[in-house]
Amino acid sequence: MSNLVVHGGTPLNGRIIPSANKNAVLPVLCATLLTNEPLRLLGVPDITDVRKILDIFRTLGSEVHMDHATGTLELHHRETVFDAARHRLPEEMRSSIMLVPPLLARFGVARLEDNVKGCTLGVREIDPHVDVFRRFGGEVERTEGSLLVHCPGRLTPAKHWLDYASVTTTENFVLCAATADGTSTLTNAACEPHVQEFCRFMAMIGVSIEGIGTSRLTVHGGRPLTGGEFRFDEDFHEITTFLALGAITGGDVVVRNSAPENFPLIDRTFAKFGVNISHEDGWSHARLADPAHGLKVETPFTRNVLTKVEAAPWPYFPADLLPIFIALGVRAQGNAMFWNKVYDGALGWTGELSKFGAHVFSSDPHRLITFGGQPLSPAVVESPYIIRVAIALFMVAASIDGRSEIRNATPIRRAHPGFVENLRSLGVQVEWTSEE
Repeated sequence: MSNLVVHGGTPLNGRIIPSANKNAVLPVLCATLLTNEPLRLLGVPDITDVRKILDIFRTLGSEVHMDHATGTLELHHRETVFDAARHRLPEEMRSSIMLVPPLLARFGVARLEDNVKGCTLGVREIDPHVDVFRRFGGEVERTEGSLLVHCPGRLTPAKHWLDYASVTTTENFVLCAATADGTSTLTNAACEPHVQEFCRFMAMIGVSIEGIGTSRLTVHGGRPLTGGEFRFDEDFHEITTFLALGAITGGDVVVRNSAPENFPLIDRTFAKFGVNISHEDGWSHARLADPAHGLKVETPFTRNVLTKVEAAPWPYFPADLLPIFIALGVRAQGNAMFWNKVYDGALGWTGELSKFGAHVFSSDPHRLITFGGQPLSPAVVESPYIIRVAIALFMVAASIDGRSEIRNATPIRRAHPGFVENLRSLGVQVEWTSEE
């Protein structure tokens, strides 16, 4: 277990170049198995989930050349083999499920652990994925401890309407449709920036996709796929994280951002807590609207309601960023409601905030209210296995004078390479510690 120790109370100042979005990189890595042509990926982050997938590729016989210093990855899957009797996909990564379509396309079979999981956000069923595999002609069989997915021939085109705009299910549909002979359509598709980035990669290797960035995708599959070079964008989650770290500590942080078009709603949400965001010349900057008084919750025009942050599938406010703004709510003068419309177990961690002295009330599994501006003191807190919850607890700790510890902060390594090094460059005294 890895813990983060921080000596807080120092304003963060400086510039950050963020890494790529793990939720774009991982599906793209899975998609590379669709082609036998060489590929070069630029901006690949050195995170644990990437290393695990690359280890899978090496086990399967693929050529893998990863330069972690430059983020350059060269892949060639011409010698790849898969044996369902001995090769299994790791259960600790939810992205493993996106290896199923390319393995089906190449080998007609894939074996998946029965309990694939990622962050502990609540119930995350795999039934929507099973539905997609079956729509394209796959046969799903439950065996002891794993699932076997077979396809006796080539995948067949499908039309599908998702119950819920799931990111990974949308990506799995596109992966299946890419190798099906004909046109497939998906309604209620997820359209997050990382889904759009994934679709742009698929288009680069030769998949014709209509409707990128919308809730309806049309995929013309069965065409020969090529190789090429692809560069990842900066992660909008990480951009937001460092802007929020600057704001909560009363500092001045500027973050590289080549896609500010993704930020209007995020910018407005920052404004609800007294933070103004500007975008200029490829950089984003967070400034307190009232530096003398710090963070302050905006009073709604309708004065008998609370300021709200409602998180749901894009183009709503992103659910993954809700913990970051809960941290701002804890520190801001005033009260705010936070509503996670996606995960049923994503707010169970907020009791840890009381260890700092924060006043937070859980209305139900999906909603909570912060009563901000309370005097806070350093604390030792325990993070669940959720990436941005560990960061949110760190944010609160970094804003308080004294030594705090975030225990089990390991999930941060799944998404943010060089997180501590970036923090130190901004003036924070922070270090990783480990215990058995």
